[in-house]
Amino acid sequence: MYLPEAFQKKMKAILGEEYDDFLAGFEKPRHYGLRVNTAKITVEEFKELVPFHLTQIPWVENGFYYEEEDAPTRHPYYYAGLYYIQEPSAMTTASRLPVGPGERVLDLCAAPGGKATELGAKLFGEGLLVANDISASRVKALLKNIEVMGIPNSFLLNEVPAKIAEQFPAYFDKILVDAPCSGEGMFRKNEAACEEWNPENVRLCAERQDGILDCAASMLAPGGRIVYSTCTFAPAENEGSMTRFLLRHPEFRIVEVKKADGMSAGVPEWAYFGEKMGQVLPEIAQTIRLWPQHLNGEGHYLAVLEKEGTLRQGYCRNGEEKGIPAKDLKVPGKGIVEFLDFAKDTFDPQTLAGLEKNGTYVKFGDQLYLAPKGMPSVKGLKVLRPGLHLGTVKKNRMEPSHALALALKKEQVRYTADLASDGEVIRGYLNGGTFSYEGEKGWYLIMADGFSSGWGKLAGGIMKNHYPKGLRKMW
Repeated sequence: MYLPEAFQKKMKAILGEEYDDFLAGFEKPRHYGLRVNTAKITVEEFKELVPFHLTQIPWVENGFYYEEEDAPTRHPYYYAGLYYIQEPSAMTTASRLPVGPGERVLDLCAAPGGKATELGAKLFGEGLLVANDISASRVKALLKNIEVMGIPNSFLLNEVPAKIAEQFPAYFDKILVDAPCSGEGMFRKNEAACEEWNPENVRLCAERQDGILDCAASMLAPGGRIVYSTCTFAPAENEGSMTRFLLRHPEFRIVEVKKADGMSAGVPEWAYFGEKMGQVLPEIAQTIRLWPQHLNGEGHYLAVLEKEGTLRQGYCRNGEEKGIPAKDLKVPGKGIVEFLDFAKDTFDPQTLAGLEKNGTYVKFGDQLYLAPKGMPSVKGLKVLRPGLHLGTVKKNRMEPSHALALALKKEQVRYTADLASDGEVIRGYLNGGTFSYEGEKGWYLIMADGFSSGWGKLAGGIMKNHYPKGLRKMW
């Protein structure tokens, strides 16, 4: 494949005798990976269930290589959110950020959602995931993936990092910064990135990363952690970015994390590659490089940073997001009476109580959401989704959302239609078709082997299709 001459010259200077092996790697086939959504299924259950040719990715417990012939994006389990298609090296970043239920987590550059959905899965519905991306077009893919993965306690923003930082000082326990970069590590996967590469863009990316990291630092609570990552080989954006950050922020330190076989240490001296040598920080060797000639994945870099202090209760100067006033809760068309009527007919009695335990009702126009409980005010920010989308009020009735369906499990609803994942009926449903079914009339959760895939509404022995038109697939 074509590689820019300036890029080749730089990599030869960096790698020396190893350069020929690096170059030969571009002629090898790429590796395909999927990550199990452990919020919906355990890894062991997944391995027993799926008909794919899976090989464990050594450095990610819930990551697997698959064969291209498996075509996992054409299987109903994909649309039920049981797994996410992700490049194997890219899975490393979120796997190195320890996240647990109840924490406040930010993915600052989140689209299309591969890392955000893994962080959300680790929360198991408790705590808060704020996922943001500056791109109005890319954030739509982020929204789709958050919903399909069934993450109820998420809040999606479409903002510049500096504006978010103004409203979230020292608030988050964990932050992931998968920084926009020159993309050198993806050249084998994406030849367009190779054709667009130039040295000036590397410099601009490095400057942009400095600003993003400064914003992340201001939003991190004392004692919290940041994982920084790129998909480039460029030292200016990797060891350079981390060295500049630590010199600007002495309150941070590098946390050494376990390296899997094939992973390499960052090189402190590379922070000044092509520049006059400045202060060299030995701890940069505790960062991680993933080289495609050393392992079955593309090029990546990551570092784990910890802020001095002890984690404490966070705050936000603007107060909490306000929910629906109590006086409006039972006013048709103005509050949630339509949703409560739907819930009474559709949910198991304990389901509604479980949802309300971790959320607050918020209404925008005719759309009803369940904002994560304790969510700070985001007044003045571009909000794409203020929580779990519950549904749309239509003529004093509630039409449930696809996001709600994917966030529910079989035992949480009264009526389900469980279809075989290898049958024609589920494929017809995913393509927008109706099917015959016997049962009580009402809303049904359509399942694929027991995993929720969307809504159907039964009347007169016919299951009407409520799978979103924009997601329907031709088989």
